[in-house]
Amino acid sequence: MQLYKSFLKQLIRNYMIGSIAAVLVVGGVLMVTTLEIPFEEGARLVVILAISFMVMIASELTVFLRYLRPIHAGFDEGHTDLETLEKAYLSIHRMPRMVVYRIFGPHLLGLSLPAILLTVWMMEQEKLNFPPFYIWLACLGAVLLASCHAMIEFFLTIAAIRPLIKEIRRQALSRYGVDFSLEGHVFMAIRTKFLLSTMLIGTFPLFLFSLAVQIRLEGLSQIVAQQYWGWAGFILLLGVGFAYIGAWLLTQDLQRPIRQLYRAMNEIKEGRLIQTSNLYSDEFSNLIAGFNMMVRGLQVREERNRKLLDSYFAALAAALDARDPYTAGHSLRVAEYSVLIGQLAGLSEVQVDLLHKTALLHDIGKIGVRDNILLKEGKLTAEEFDQVKAHPAQGENILLQIEPADAMAPYLEGVRSHHERYDGGGYPDGLKGKEIPLFGRIIAVADAYDAMTSDRPYRSGMKSVDALNILEAGRGTQWDPDYAGMFVKYMKAEKKVITIR
Repeated sequence: MQLYKSFLKQLIRNYMIGSIAAVLVVGGVLMVTTLEIPFEEGARLVVILAISFMVMIASELTVFLRYLRPIHAGFDEGHTDLETLEKAYLSIHRMPRMVVYRIFGPHLLGLSLPAILLTVWMMEQEKLNFPPFYIWLACLGAVLLASCHAMIEFFLTIAAIRPLIKEIRRQALSRYGVDFSLEGHVFMAIRTKFLLSTMLIGTFPLFLFSLAVQIRLEGLSQIVAQQYWGWAGFILLLGVGFAYIGAWLLTQDLQRPIRQLYRAMNEIKEGRLIQTSNLYSDEFSNLIAGFNMMVRGLQVREERNRKLLDSYFAALAAALDARDPYTAGHSLRVAEYSVLIGQLAGLSEVQVDLLHKTALLHDIGKIGVRDNILLKEGKLTAEEFDQVKAHPAQGENILLQIEPADAMAPYLEGVRSHHERYDGGGYPDGLKGKEIPLFGRIIAVADAYDAMTSDRPYRSGMKSVDALNILEAGRGTQWDPDYAGMFVKYMKAEKKVITIR
């Protein structure tokens, strides 16, 4: 709550700074040095301003307290839930924009409308004697001063809300384990903020000078005044045009590197660790250099993690194969054959990598099969074969225990389905045709080929050409016709037999 009280003091101080700078300094100096009126009329104007000021304070205070209500609730010690904290967090972010709305709403209208009405009434009572068009000039001046006030308080409020944002996020994280974030939501675009600010800075003196000169020219003839405004209007037009072009160019120069960094961050979000070009010679050069340094660090870490993951999968496969000296290297060979089929089928590099890891783990479920069954040299009984047939589902269950779960998700289907048959006679689910997951259909071909060409205790491995003929004969029944056909055609054409022993 102490932080909230400090925030309130800061807002009041900001309001006073903006009011003094815009109203008292600029407006007061303009009125004193420009208007030539008797003392009594000046006193009446002061009374009008005082009454209008009180109306403005009353209306502005009402709106101000309504803006602060959700923020105050977020700092009510011991009585804040997560929803209240979130509302306070969003309200704090809206404060700079609300400042602008408040100044152009109750602040400007609360001051201007009573002042206009009282001035018109006193002019009708002949207590004020100056030209009616002064009222219109006063209205234009009020808009200019409000713009100046809004800009000053807007940027001061941006600085004032930062400690509150940190505190709200800290409370949400410590109490509820939630880290508030706007997730890219923009309450005030940099382009709008920068363009309007620079335009105001460039044109404010021009318009203020023009209003003051108009009052001073009142005593001149109409012809001279028209000649003056013909020239002054052209100067104003040039000044406004130059201010807009300059503001637009500055805004573009600021937005260009921001858009570049935003695109680069999206690339990283999509998993593409790509550095961005550094084309700048100002502070943005350091910012982009730091961004690229971060990307290089992520690339090194990604490569290290990839190697560790590859080693992890290979170690698991080697540990599994080590249980049976006759099948040593089986998982590695199946992985190599699967990668070959994936490349022949035109799979992407990412898919081929996932396929390789899935093939390394395809028999991981055999960890749950007893040695007296897995290493048996004779024919298995029906009950023993049922236990062996359970290993695809057991493999899936083992991978489901690994955290994070989403990291293992790409490998589950291939591990579970690598013993499915294309005609629906496989296990564990009896899937048929394209119902069988892609990796399962590919690994089935690679697994069968290695099993047929590898030595077993009860038989010697057959020749490669014989195994390829069996694969050819089983296309469309036991194996996917496309992937089995690709593999057979490649192996026969190249006359290659991959042996990883």
